[in-house]
Amino acid sequence: MRILDLLGVPVRAGFFRDDQASIRAGATHDGFLYSDAPLTPGFRAVREPGMAVSLMLLLEDGRVALGDCAEVQYAGAGGRSTLIDPDRLLDEAVRGLRPALVGREIDGFRPLAEEIDAALVDGGPISLPLRYGISQALLDAAAQAAGVTMAEVVRDEYDTGVELAPVPIYAQSGDDRYSTVDKMILKRVDVLPHGLINTIDGKLGRRGELLLEYVAWVRDRILHLRVDDYAPVIHVDVYGTVGLIFDGDLDAVADYLARLAKEAAPFHLRVEHPVDAGDREGQIAAYVALRRMLASRGAAVELVADEWCNTLDDIRAFLAASAADMIQVKTPDLGGVGNTIEALLDVRRAGFGAFCGGTCNETDVSARVSAQIAMACGADQVLAKPGMGVDEGLMIVGNEMTRTAALARTRSLRAAQTD
Repeated sequence: MRILDLLGVPVRAGFFRDDQASIRAGATHDGFLYSDAPLTPGFRAVREPGMAVSLMLLLEDGRVALGDCAEVQYAGAGGRSTLIDPDRLLDEAVRGLRPALVGREIDGFRPLAEEIDAALVDGGPISLPLRYGISQALLDAAAQAAGVTMAEVVRDEYDTGVELAPVPIYAQSGDDRYSTVDKMILKRVDVLPHGLINTIDGKLGRRGELLLEYVAWVRDRILHLRVDDYAPVIHVDVYGTVGLIFDGDLDAVADYLARLAKEAAPFHLRVEHPVDAGDREGQIAAYVALRRMLASRGAAVELVADEWCNTLDDIRAFLAASAADMIQVKTPDLGGVGNTIEALLDVRRAGFGAFCGGTCNETDVSARVSAQIAMACGADQVLAKPGMGVDEGLMIVGNEMTRTAALARTRSLRAAQTD
């Protein structure tokens, strides 16, 4: 199966891109928007529509393989790349990718994907969003050429040894932190609610009291609404704000997280990015210390690494130091999806929680690819994306995994009968 052409078009992302620095500094809400000036370079406003570019590989049999270039919601924060410029990205695709791909034979995914991920344009590496999008399209093309799902391609080419089955889904609430929890409970979401605890006043509290109340409310709401023995994991993302209210005092942070775990009981608690140390080395050191402190307190809470744990090298550095209980593999930050696959497998082999994450600001295409990769790598959880509405992300990711598992199972049964 040869590639006849590469097309690219700007498309809508599933949410918005937000200036995290301004929001964490207390930017004033103006309806859904913010009225303050942005602080992060590249932003014209604190909240802007998300940008994405869809890449289409035209194959010689008339089929089309898709991949979407996406940016994270908090672009430019925590060591991440800056905002997508669709015009610049399309120009880069035409000059750098199209000549390298047109006429190439698709007889698998991994070798060609690794070649493109390492390619240079104008003497430098291809931009992360472009590598993310084109690698999705190459995986789609490889699956179509072989007549199998993308998950089967990943499982076989990377020898993951995983049975293809849906993995636990993590849903995120956005600012609507209460009614969306009811949705999650009714739909029996495995991991909830995210909470978007990205400001101190109004969400965390100057002494952390608002988050303590919120976690207790989530616990009570689960107990009130659940049927049978439904017991989701409570996972909150606090964007480094806990460290801010305690002025970086890790002992105080550990005491607070231990209190938070007691409020969550009988449900298991995960806390994402409790402190922000400002760089990778500092973040690793802080997490190592926090894990030790939490263990000494017997606190039933897991630390989830996100900011400053962006690239494959970053993830391997966190793993080498045992600097988290769970690693979010934030898919757009790793460039080609081959790096996402490698990262998830590395995390699993190291014995830590493998979270196939990403951002609400992705697209339906990248969400489906992420879902199949999460299955093929045996991830411990996958993000429901895109968007912050809960229902749409759950549908896209959940249905993709259900369909993929059924197809792979049927193919395996038929192969066994033939043998």
